[in-house]
Amino acid sequence: MELSAVLTPAPEGGYIAFNPETGTTTQGETVEEALANLREATELYLEEFPLTVTARPLLTTFEVAESGSHHRNLGKRRATLRFCPTYDYLQ
Repeated sequence: MELSAVLTPAPEGGYIAFNPETGTTTQGETVEEALANLREATELYLEEFPLTVTARPLLTTFEVAESGSHHRNLGKRRATLRFCPTYDYLQ
């Protein structure tokens, strides 16, 4: 089964690896280590929670307002922020 991996440089060094299909998240000192750890974590997850992948996720980018300038727009629109709980503990 082919799944997706999103790797982000960690502030303390190394990489944070995230699989969007399962939500599994891990880290490693190198890209290779982060991917190996993500593979292991995802395989363990899938043993308990089987997954049928019907389509690949779409990965794209988007822009946000510079720090401080977004506060002016919040009065006009209500914003909802959601955080991945598995990512929070790595920070």
